[in-house]
This record gives sequence, structure tokens and C-alpha cells, in this order.
Amino acid sequence: MSRPVSPRPFRFGVNLMTSAPAEEWRAKCRRAEELGYDVILVPDHLGMPAPFPALVAAAEATQRPRLGTFVLNAGFWNPALLAREVATTDALTGGRLELGLGTGYVKAEHDTAGLPWLSPGERVDHLRRTIEELYRLLASEEHQPQPVQKPRVPLLVGGNGDRVLRLTAEHADIAAFTGARSVRGDSTGKLEVMLGGELQERVGLYLDLAAAAGREEPESAELNLLIQFVLDTDDREAAVQPLMERVPYLTPDQVLELPIGLIGTVEEMTAQVLAQRERYGFTYLTVLEPSMEAFAPVMARLRGK
Repeated sequence: MSRPVSPRPFRFGVNLMTSAPAEEWRAKCRRAEELGYDVILVPDHLGMPAPFPALVAAAEATQRPRLGTFVLNAGFWNPALLAREVATTDALTGGRLELGLGTGYVKAEHDTAGLPWLSPGERVDHLRRTIEELYRLLASEEHQPQPVQKPRVPLLVGGNGDRVLRLTAEHADIAAFTGARSVRGDSTGKLEVMLGGELQERVGLYLDLAAAAGREEPESAELNLLIQFVLDTDDREAAVQPLMERVPYLTPDQVLELPIGLIGTVEEMTAQVLAQRERYGFTYLTVLEPSMEAFAPVMARLRGK
């Protein structure tokens, strides 16, 4: 797999998943900005904050970070209604929106919402239709409201499957990899982690598809990785033990090498991120809200590298 000719500068996002009253939410967003995060993100799961109003509130509380959905479940959205939400949110955030979209993977959420649960292939088809119709609508000068960003709001597509990667290669500005896959035949949202070799194969396939679509490096999409856990410790072997019950099919050494986790001192975790950029090309890293503080010193070390 070829590497980017000139790696993009690092960007760092934090996915805020916990609802909070107005002032607490604003304080959390201000803290993310203070720590140096480049992007404040919100997921799209029932039981978590509604993404668009949460991002508007984040914009009111901050000045510098961009604001993104990570990621919208396309099955929840009608393209015409989504176009209205995107354009309004981009306007109210001063053109700071980054739109993240995915297929959705939790059947129970669709059941609760009274929405049909489609097959994997049908969910990808719906994601494609959503993207194509969304940007057709937003490109029209007659569409109201209008987004601030031109020619369009940047698009992130999340997913690892062949057809999603092809869609990403054709349309996305940011290719987001989870480092995990849905368990075949399971509709509860259960995921299995990917080892480094499998993730490298997925990134390589994306780059091949991007090249086939006429997007040679470095014009292909920015590569994003979701980091699931950050453990600041000077004893990596001891720190990994509580994680073993979640992944009983892996050895401790395999867990220590997982791309989706950072375990060690700040210096060791910084070295892990630099090694992953070299191996995979990831320059945009997202951490989950519980890791926001722990990752901040690593983020500071990586600035300018």
C-alpha cells in the first residue's frame, strides 16, 4: 500500500456522547477547545444528544473548533429533511460544519424509532441515495436555506465494507475507519475489533478505489481513525488485563497492538500515533468523550509533527 506523498497535518476530534444541561454542555465544549481539539463531534444514537442542536450549542460556546456529526445514521434521515438540517446548521455555526454519514448498524434503534431495518446491502444503497440527493439539493441555488460553505459542506463517510469504501472513494472528503467490524448475522450492534493487518488491507482497498475514481494521493480523502480507549500508564501489561474480558479471543500482546487503542506513557502513545500514521496514513484521530482529558497531552506532543 502506498503512502501519502506529503502527510496532512494532524487533526484531532472528540466525540461528545453524554447529554447535559445547557451550561454543562457549553462548559464541556469550551474544555474541548481549551485542550486543543480541532473538531467537536456528536454521534447519532438514541439515548445520546440530538446532533444538530448540540452542534449549534457547541458553536455558540466556542470559536475555533469545527463541528461534526460522527456519524449520522442515514436510515434515520430523509434526504430533503437532512438537507434542511445541514444547511441551517452550517449557517448557524458560521460555516464550521463537517457532515459525517454512515449506514447505521443497530437494529434496536430502528425498532424503537418505528423505522424499517434493511439488509446490509439495502442500507448501503440508502446511504448512496442520501448522499447523492443531499448534495443535489444543496448545490441548487433555489434550495432554501443555503449552507455557508461552498461548493459544499465537507463530507465524512464512516465504514469499512467494500461497498461503503467504494462510496467513500467516490464522494467523501474524509474516510473514517472504525477499526472494528459488525459481527456477521448480529443486529444488536456488537462489533469485533480488527487487527492491524486487516485494517491495513481496508485502507489499502480504499486507496485503490480512490485511485480508480481518479483521486490519486494526496488528493484522496483525509484518513480518520476512531480511537476507542486511551490509557495513560507506565505499566502497559497490567493496564491491558481489565480489557481482556471484552476481547477474549485475543492475546494480551494483540490487544496492546490494536490500532483502536492507545496504552502507555504519553511518550509511548505519541510514538504509537506516529507509527500508525506511517503504516496506515491516519492523520485525523477521533477519541471518545471519556478519553478527552487523557489524550490531550498526546495531542499536544503531536502538534507540528
